[in-house]
Amino acid sequence: MSLLDLTPDELLTTTRSVRKRLDLTRPVPLDLVKECLDIALQAPSGSNRQTWHWMVVTDKDQRAAIGEYYRRAVQTYLTSEGSCAALYADHPVRHPEQQRVGDSVAYLGEHMADVPVLVIPCLDAKEAPEYNEAGMWGSVIQAAWSYMLAARARRLGTAWTTLHLMYEKEIAELLGMPDGIVQAALIPTAFSIGTDFRPAARQPLASVMHLDTW
Repeated sequence: MSLLDLTPDELLTTTRSVRKRLDLTRPVPLDLVKECLDIALQAPSGSNRQTWHWMVVTDKDQRAAIGEYYRRAVQTYLTSEGSCAALYADHPVRHPEQQRVGDSVAYLGEHMADVPVLVIPCLDAKEAPEYNEAGMWGSVIQAAWSYMLAARARRLGTAWTTLHLMYEKEIAELLGMPDGIVQAALIPTAFSIGTDFRPAARQPLASVMHLDTW
């Protein structure tokens, strides 16, 4: 499959969390997922230990079981005070945006089981001794982001999700994961409906950059 004609900057600024525009009817070739994972393996890892693992789920029954756990987690999350849809309630611009995000999260909660490929980046915690949490998670998160960038370039949509971790133990048992393997995310992967994603609205750089002192 030909890659999208994107510059590095365009790729980095238009890789969106795709939920409602995931094509739930079109199969994703496993070889295409493997291409993206091969690229992910070029990411840095702590001390070059490369202690990551990648759980790729395509089986319909397993996807259904994971989807049910995710649906429950989404329901719990969206009714909590920390829900994305409840943030910035007094802000005339950001609150409507957050409500749209909440709506798309709810949609994915109902359709995670229908996504053709679920990718769970994992870390072997027994083989990744680090002095801090940043060091440990820094050995898998940037690789997962590389996977998502590679997927975008190949016309695939993805989303970074972690709500399934409310049921991490149950999902680990479902998938036969050994002790010591921790899950970093759940990345739904499907062809995107259209590829015309644009940069998202973000806070001005001046509000978050601190030069020399805070």
